[in-house]
Amino acid sequence: IGTALLATACSCAAGLTAVKMFEKWRAFRLPEPASSDATSGSEQAGEETTPEDTVVAATGEPLTPRGRMVLKGFAVCLVWFLFMLTFPDLFHRQSAFEQASQGVVSRFINAISTLAIPCLLAFFPLYAALRRIPVYEEFIEGAKEGFNVAVRIIPYLVAMWVGIEMFKGAGGIDWLTYLLGPVLRGLHFPSELLPIALMRPLSGSGALALFGDLAKQLGPDNLIVRMAGTIYGSTETTFYVIAIYFGAVSVKRTRHAIPAGLIADAVGVIASVIVCRLAFGGG
Repeated sequence: IGTALLATACSCAAGLTAVKMFEKWRAFRLPEPASSDATSGSEQAGEETTPEDTVVAATGEPLTPRGRMVLKGFAVCLVWFLFMLTFPDLFHRQSAFEQASQGVVSRFINAISTLAIPCLLAFFPLYAALRRIPVYEEFIEGAKEGFNVAVRIIPYLVAMWVGIEMFKGAGGIDWLTYLLGPVLRGLHFPSELLPIALMRPLSGSGALALFGDLAKQLGPDNLIVRMAGTIYGSTETTFYVIAIYFGAVSVKRTRHAIPAGLIADAVGVIASVIVCRLAFGGG
């Protein structure tokens, strides 16, 4: 989890930077809106809208000073536990044998992995309670909306699965692996990771199957398998998202979404290899 979070931060930064760069290019600019003499219905009726009219009740109330203090206390506790797990000797705690043999970077990443899920499970209900948001009711409404979205994306999902299986069955992944393998080996990129890196933008389930096979062959604690798991956790199924979710909301012009997403995926893959080598050794 820790390595995936660090690699995700790198891929997210790369994706945001790519979006800011691409949106300035003429090829990706939105067309100028057509001028119209017609006025909106609210203007014709003489109605005026205020910022308060756009506030949604589900966003809750603003944070009070007491709520900010609670969140700051939560952050302090998180940092305290993070340092306690990373530097047990400073807190007069006996470190385990495995911790004693690890470097600072490895202990820090393992501490993040230990605290990540409990922190998220505690933070969101706490933040919602401080904002006086009805969490259960919002969850029910979101579940209802999610079901409707799932029904709408079924045709796009089927089409995407057919395309992916045709690409895999035709040997597209094997062909790309064969072409890119010598280049990546020269850059000290493990060739075993290339099929997962190529499959991940297309299909999460396909990449997960490749990861499972790799873990069975090399073992779960192998450095290559750790890199593969980090790649799986820090990249996205870019083409899958474009085909399904953009299609579900009838967005036909994706503009720079695909190139920006692929750049983020590439940076996530590279960052996964670097972070795992720093954390677990391997040069």
